[in-house]
Amino acid sequence: MALAVVRDLREYRAPVSKEELAEFETDVLAGFVLARASAGLVDSTIRNDTNHLELIRDWFGRPLWEMEPADADVYFGKVLRDAKPSTRSGRAGALAVFFQFLELRHKVELHNLTGRVVECPLDEMNRPRASVEPQLRIPPSEAEIEELFAGWREELVTCRKFGPAARNCAVARLAADVGLRINEARMLDLDDVRWELGRFGKLNVRHGKGSRRRGPKPRLVPLINGADRNLRWFIEDVWGHFDADHTRPGAPLFPSERRNQDGSCSRATPTSSAGRGPKQPPSTCPPGPGSSPRTCCGTSAPPSSISPA
Repeated sequence: MALAVVRDLREYRAPVSKEELAEFETDVLAGFVLARASAGLVDSTIRNDTNHLELIRDWFGRPLWEMEPADADVYFGKVLRDAKPSTRSGRAGALAVFFQFLELRHKVELHNLTGRVVECPLDEMNRPRASVEPQLRIPPSEAEIEELFAGWREELVTCRKFGPAARNCAVARLAADVGLRINEARMLDLDDVRWELGRFGKLNVRHGKGSRRRGPKPRLVPLINGADRNLRWFIEDVWGHFDADHTRPGAPLFPSERRNQDGSCSRATPTSSAGRGPKQPPSTCPPGPGSSPRTCCGTSAPPSSISPA
């Protein structure tokens, strides 16, 4: 067996045109999106990552695989110097994941096309750090919570529209009692209230926050801490103010005054006045149109009977 000289075939290969590189860059980005989708990430997460990459690409003016640590120093050290820590860390995370994709899938191909060895421009020296300041959120005391809702009940007496104001109070009280998020509460249907489950009843939260950015995660939430009384009052005495059809499948638990194209009530949105606290000191619970002062907004009076929704 004789030895032979191995020569690099790239010496005899025609240089790659700009059009071919542009097409290859488009194919790489499409493959990146497909790979992230196959990993189970939701569309909003993939869209955020691609938006970050497009912004970096617009600033850089060249394919991202040509980015070097000095370029990353300029971008994150000058361009994003005054940006929020969440923006800096999110953009750096998207860039790092994209270079991981390049190294795993296209490292050899990129070296054959451009002669460059793919390497992430972010390292231990220039990688943006998350804010080191403690983000402490000290919860209010039970007395402060009761003072808040007592004042909110007082405000219902003189409010311009009782239905939306009482709905907002009920949503906030439900979130305080069982820990629901805003979007979890607004996506509840009337049929999601399961009075027959458990001692107090349970909520079928179908749009719960998912872990590891993998989409909604459903769960059952017990109506503890008096949440069952608050919800019974709302369904019995307030829900009918929205002129909604309780027999319609998918009827929202917290409806809006706005209408869908078919005439049905739409869901309340987070941009409404839900979450506005009271303006006056606490007082007694309002009678309201068709409401019961003894069961409003989580007071300790015994609830009235109601059939399962």
